[in-house]
Amino acid sequence: MSTATPVEATVDRRAPLFKRLPVISHFNKSVGLQRGMLVVGLILTGTFLLTAIFAPLLAPYGFAQLSDADGSFPTQQPPGGKHLLGTTVGGYDVLSRVIWGAQTAILVILVAVVLSIFAGVILGLLSGYLGGWLDRVLVVVADAVYAFPSLLVAIVMAIVISGGESSLFGGVFAAAISITVVFIPQYFRVIRAETIRLKAEPFVESAKVVGASSTRIMGRHIYRNATRTLPLIFTLNASEAILTLAGLGFLGFGIEPSSAAEWGFDLNKALADTTSGIWWTGVFPGLAIVWTVLGLTLVGESINDLNDPRLRGRKRAGNKGGPDSTAAATTAAISADVRSS
Repeated sequence: MSTATPVEATVDRRAPLFKRLPVISHFNKSVGLQRGMLVVGLILTGTFLLTAIFAPLLAPYGFAQLSDADGSFPTQQPPGGKHLLGTTVGGYDVLSRVIWGAQTAILVILVAVVLSIFAGVILGLLSGYLGGWLDRVLVVVADAVYAFPSLLVAIVMAIVISGGESSLFGGVFAAAISITVVFIPQYFRVIRAETIRLKAEPFVESAKVVGASSTRIMGRHIYRNATRTLPLIFTLNASEAILTLAGLGFLGFGIEPSSAAEWGFDLNKALADTTSGIWWTGVFPGLAIVWTVLGLTLVGESINDLNDPRLRGRKRAGNKGGPDSTAAATTAAISADVRSS
């Protein structure tokens, strides 16, 4: 998935803090179809987050539960009755596995993306501000690492970390670390480019004149201005992290059902059911992956469009006045951003 570096969109500093938050400020600027896409993405993403948070309350059974007070669960039971989405060949409740799988997905996203941001931002600041041989070495390494497929790295890390055993720790951290390694160059490139631009600004030169150290300049002046695009990259990378985790589980390097619920592993086990007409064991985990990735992607792409005054101007113009009206709306959007900065 490609990650575009958007044109920086500033917000009115006089507005309340609540209205200047990333998603809320973008919602206020959106119109028409663009707002519809953002709302749909927020609904799907919000459903995913709430399901992960309240999984213990929403799931009728545990992710590895095979029986209740009435006895053992039937295997491959169609949807209905006590098991609304049916059961698997192993006797697990499909609905419970889908709900608990959201917790595993959010855990991988948090570990992978947070580590990626932490490492990518630091390396980007150092490379862009210091330059020289350090910059050249880091750029070459970042380009080399970016060429590795994330799924291949995930398989290797699963073997190295857990010895091929599909435990909760091994499965989650194998996927998270592999995603971290692949995502670091994306954050590195964005922060490095912004740092190179910002270090030539007058306020940085003024800080140097008054004797501020390089650490203070990077941490206090450049960091705050160079990290404004991170919410966009976070949403796009979060969806790719879910796909990598699902691919890892589908290939047999996922998490055992006795350790945690994971959608990709459930899809792997559902392959044998398709020839027998048992569709519910694979459809519902697959829909969970599709809807979650779709929601995160819609949010990320909407933020990307709204961060670019040219795209935002075209959306506002719509079909009201042809090319002249579109150009005028684009100019107005850019002028509004300049006035609010």
